[in-house]
Amino acid sequence: MGVPVVPPPPAARPPSGPGSTEKGLKDGALGLFSSMVIGLASTAPAYSLAATLGVIVAVVGFQSPIVIILAFIPMFLIAYAYKQLNEADPDCGTTFTWASRAFGPRTGWMGGWGIIAADIIVMANLAQIAGAYGFQLIGADGLAENTTWVTVVGVLWIAVMTLICYIGIELSANLQKVLLTIEIVVLFLLAITALVKVYGGTAPSVATEVSWSWFNPAKIDSLDALTKGILAGIFIYWGWDTAVSVNEETKDRGRTPGRAAVMSTVILLLVYVVVTVSAQAFAGVGDKGIGLANPDNSGDVLSSLGNEVFGTGGWGGFATKLLIFMVLTSAAASTQTTILPTARTTLSMAAFKAIPDRFARMHPRFLTPTWSTVGMGLASIAFYVMLTRVSENVLADSIGSVGLMIAFYYGLTGFACVWYYRKVLTRSPRDLWGKGIMPGIGGVLLLYFFINACVVYSASDYGSTSWTLPFPPHWTFGGVFVTGIGALVLGGILMLVYRVIRPAFFRKETIAVSAHQPGDGPLPEREPR
Repeated sequence: MGVPVVPPPPAARPPSGPGSTEKGLKDGALGLFSSMVIGLASTAPAYSLAATLGVIVAVVGFQSPIVIILAFIPMFLIAYAYKQLNEADPDCGTTFTWASRAFGPRTGWMGGWGIIAADIIVMANLAQIAGAYGFQLIGADGLAENTTWVTVVGVLWIAVMTLICYIGIELSANLQKVLLTIEIVVLFLLAITALVKVYGGTAPSVATEVSWSWFNPAKIDSLDALTKGILAGIFIYWGWDTAVSVNEETKDRGRTPGRAAVMSTVILLLVYVVVTVSAQAFAGVGDKGIGLANPDNSGDVLSSLGNEVFGTGGWGGFATKLLIFMVLTSAAASTQTTILPTARTTLSMAAFKAIPDRFARMHPRFLTPTWSTVGMGLASIAFYVMLTRVSENVLADSIGSVGLMIAFYYGLTGFACVWYYRKVLTRSPRDLWGKGIMPGIGGVLLLYFFINACVVYSASDYGSTSWTLPFPPHWTFGGVFVTGIGALVLGGILMLVYRVIRPAFFRKETIAVSAHQPGDGPLPEREPR
C-alpha cells in the first residue's frame, strides 16, 4: 500500500454566506454557456488576431492557416488535461493546486506564479490597446499616439475592469456576453465581406482566391519558421483556462468548466481559420500596402484592413469604426477576464497558506475575493506605469515574453495530469488516451516550444531591446528572454523567501499530495479537503 495521505485542514476562510463555496465564492453562479463565454472572451479573439496575424504571415507566408491549425493542437490537448484534472479536483487554483498534488508544493507554487506573472504582464499591453483605441474611436488620433494620455486612460480602464470583477462574477459574465457578441459578429462580418469582394472581383489586385495549398505544412520553408509561427499562434489561443479558474462558481463544477474549456478551443479554431483565410485572400501576404506582412501594419492588421474591406463612406465608415470598437471591446473583455483567473489563483494559494492569508479574504455580499482582485488591479497598474516610464520598447518586449509563461504553466498542467492519473492509465483505453497520451503529448509539445523559445528569444537582436551582463563574460541577451526568464527567476526567489517565513505549505501540511502506488487501485475522484 502507498504512503497515507494526510488530509489538509479546513479552508482558510469559512463560507461567507448561503450559496457560497468552501472558499466563500458564489456557488452555482455560472452555467455552461457563461463559462464558455468567459473562456472565449479571455482569449480576446479580435485583439489576438489583430496583434499576431501579421507576425505569423511574416514568418510562414501563405501557410498561415495551417499554422493556426497546428497551434490549436497543443492547446486542445492541454484543455483536455484541464478537463480531466478538474473532474478530480475542481479547485480555482487550477495549475497551482494540481501541480502541488502531483509533484509537490514547490512545483505547484511555481505553476501558480506562472499564471500570475503572465496575467500581470499581458495586462500592460491590454491597457495600452484600450487607451489607444479609445482615442481612435472618437477620432483623436493625436492623443492615441501620446504615451502619457494613453497611459492615463489605460490605468482608468484597468481600474474599471477591476471594479466590475470586484462587484461579482455574474456581472462579469453578463458583460462578457455583450462584448463577445459584438466581437464575433464583427469578425465574421469582416471575413464574409472580404470573401465576397475576392470572388466578386472587387477586391484589390493583391487579392487571391483561397487555395488548398495554404493548408499544406510541407510548403513551409524550414522547421525553424514552422516553430516560430506556432509559437506566435499559441498566444492567440491563450486564455481559455479562465473557464476552469471560475470552476468553484460554476454549476456542476466537476464537469461544466472542463467542457467549457475544450469547447472554447474548438470555437476559437473555427473563428481564427475563417478570419485568417479571408484576410489572406483579400490582402495577400506581401510586405507593402495592405499586405498582411507589411511591418507598418503588424501591430494591428485588422484595423488596417477595415477601410479597404468596408470602404470609407456611409456604411463603410460606420463598419470601420465598428471594427475599431470591436478591437477595443476585445481588449476590454480580456482585461476583465485576465483579472478573474489571477484573483482566484491567489485566493487558492492563500487558502492553502502558500501566500499571505489576506489574499483569501472574501466580500460578504459580492462573494468575490477582495484582496486578490484589488491586488491584481494594483499590481497591473504599477507594472504598466513602470514599463511606460522606462520605454515602450521594454513594454513591447515584455509582451513577447508572455509566451514563455504560457508554455511553462500549460505544459506543467499536461505533465501533472499524466502523473496524477498514472495508476489508472491502464484501466481502459479511454483513461489511457484522455488522462495519459493526450495530456502527455500536449506537455511534451509545450516543453519543446518553451526550450525553442528560450533559444530564439535569447538572441541579442531579437525584440526591441537587449541586455548585457554587467560581469564577465558580458553576454548579451534579447529583452524578451530577459523579461520572461527573469519573471520565472523572481518567482523562484519569492517562493524561497516565503518558504522560510511560513513553511507549512512547503512541508505538505496544508495540501495533500497524490501518493498512489502500484496496487492501490483506482485513483479517487477527489482527495479529502
